[in-house]
Amino acid sequence: MTGPAADDHHPPAGEQAAQDMLHLTQLVLAAQTLAAGVTPTLEKLVRDTAAQGSAYFQLESRDLSYRVRAATGEMPATPGMQAIAAHGLPAETPLLQALAASRQPLFFDDTRSRHETAGLPELGVASVAAAPVRASDGRLLGAFLMHTLDPHCWQPTEVALLTLVSGTVAALSGRLAAEEDARQAREAALRALGLMLEARDGETHGHTDRVTRLALRAGQALGWDPDRLEALRWGAYLHDIGKIAIPDAVLLKPGRLTEEEWVTMRSHVEAGERFARALAFLPPLALNVIQDHHEHWSGQGYPAGKQAEGISVEGRLFALCDVYDALTSERPYKRAWTHEAAVAELRAQAGQQFDPELVEVVIRAAEDRGDALLA
Repeated sequence: MTGPAADDHHPPAGEQAAQDMLHLTQLVLAAQTLAAGVTPTLEKLVRDTAAQGSAYFQLESRDLSYRVRAATGEMPATPGMQAIAAHGLPAETPLLQALAASRQPLFFDDTRSRHETAGLPELGVASVAAAPVRASDGRLLGAFLMHTLDPHCWQPTEVALLTLVSGTVAALSGRLAAEEDARQAREAALRALGLMLEARDGETHGHTDRVTRLALRAGQALGWDPDRLEALRWGAYLHDIGKIAIPDAVLLKPGRLTEEEWVTMRSHVEAGERFARALAFLPPLALNVIQDHHEHWSGQGYPAGKQAEGISVEGRLFALCDVYDALTSERPYKRAWTHEAAVAELRAQAGQQFDPELVEVVIRAAEDRGDALLA
């Protein structure tokens, strides 16, 4: 009987991973310098993988080299590594060229066996993993690198961690490296979190961006000001972030859920609110989207059973956009509905699931193919 009681003190692995990434995101957002922002991530890579050392390299446009801006752990005590610490890696380094051409992190178990890692064995690096940091136009701005001093086969958990870093913290580090506005960095991090969940949830590729654009078009049609549209956009990115705490056995179950499983699934709203509140910069209107997008105009939704105008207008609007995109997208369990069929369903649910006035606003926004900006 002691096992379950002990487990009560520890969050599920998925929730812990989300909390860790939120914490690292907060540290980067609060950092005054690049080194302060990325060092906690480097420390996590060394702490939670077999890597003996980790470093962040940033492009210096003056001489097209990548300079070490932060490092932790054990570095090879070779003359070549000392030279890199002082002068950086040339842009023509094979690993950096491979990274510039890759959209994903790269993993090399034995640097002696791959042309992409030429030169690293002489530095004392036996295995290496690298994640790109890119500018908004796709240019390689920098890289997170972690290494071992003996050949090492990178394990799935290590691959997952660096991939997660490359999708969240790396986006923020790119902002710091380019001295971008803090608001843009938050934008990149929130969208990355949304895309990360989209990939895990098996959503149709592009759902996060599509539903966000639709919500923005609808908000613009309502005359909302830029701050309110930004809050709507951020809430849209994170609307289902709480699903990261839902076990795979429930989230990815191919068949019908049991009533107990539905209780678990519905708990993602409260979990999402907890995660979002941990990002203290999120405005209340963004939290409204997360809290209320499963509430129904009739009061039959969840988690609070809010009714009619007791539901935030941000939640009411986004709920319509989310359902429209779900209906018109192909999923493993269904074909995509036509626009006409989806419109008929939204109108049929006006006054029941949806705010009847907002139904027509969203329908017009769906028929407007103009592309609302995500940033």
